[in-house]
Amino acid sequence: MNPKVKSLRRKNIHHRIRRKIGEGTGQKPRLSVFRSNTDIYVQLIDDINGQTLAAVSTKDKAIVAHKGNKVEKSKLVGEAIARKATELGIKDVTFDRGGYLYHGRVKSVADGAREGGLKF
Repeated sequence: MNPKVKSLRRKNIHHRIRRKIGEGTGQKPRLSVFRSNTDIYVQLIDDINGQTLAAVSTKDKAIVAHKGNKVEKSKLVGEAIARKATELGIKDVTFDRGGYLYHGRVKSVADGAREGGLKF
């Protein structure tokens, strides 16, 4: 498959998801996931004020120190973002999978965040 077509397909899916889930607020921010070939990045975003409230990735020192595959590290990222959210007093979030399938690393992030105490 042509890489340009594949990236356009993901963007179209992402726009469709964003229309459905709406905007994140300060009380219920959007939990946005970006997945690259090697890493995964997660942000809590307040779309109304245009702010990123918290961010975690597999490049953080605490997560890089752990041994394991990408799925296991993604679960650690979900747990870390849940800890940061509870420190900010956030319990409810809107999950934005970013046009990726809810499978593998994306599902692992969601499971880790749920185990950390976040509600979607």
